[in-house]
Amino acid sequence: MAFQRLAEAAERWCARTPFELIAAEDSERRLDFYADPGVSFYVLCPDAGCGDTFHVWSESEDCLPFLQLAQDYISACGKKTLQEVLEKVFKSFRPLLGLPDADDDAFEEYSADVEDEEPEADHPQMRVSQQ
Repeated sequence: MAFQRLAEAAERWCARTPFELIAAEDSERRLDFYADPGVSFYVLCPDAGCGDTFHVWSESEDCLPFLQLAQDYISACGKKTLQEVLEKVFKSFRPLLGLPDADDDAFEEYSADVEDEEPEADHPQMRVSQQ
């Protein structure tokens, strides 16, 4: 994805979060973000067509421990989009921003699906008649 498109996607993400995009450095493919109270990080974006992944980091030692969850997520199997990376960073920084922990929607959806299902033994087509 062209770096300009990544910067535009970052701006759209910032509109929904307390973060602002304070710098977009095309030559380094780096996006810098900041939010009060002193929460900052940057994302290094991979080159288009390159097998590299995104990388998140902060020059603030207070912020680094919170980025570990996001960096682990990025390093896990599969390519990630900038949107996915930024959402994981935002979730990681919620305590530092003074925001309550967000519930994991994916877990809630999974739990609801499991509760709605009936055990397989209760399905008539699964019963074996004994004669």
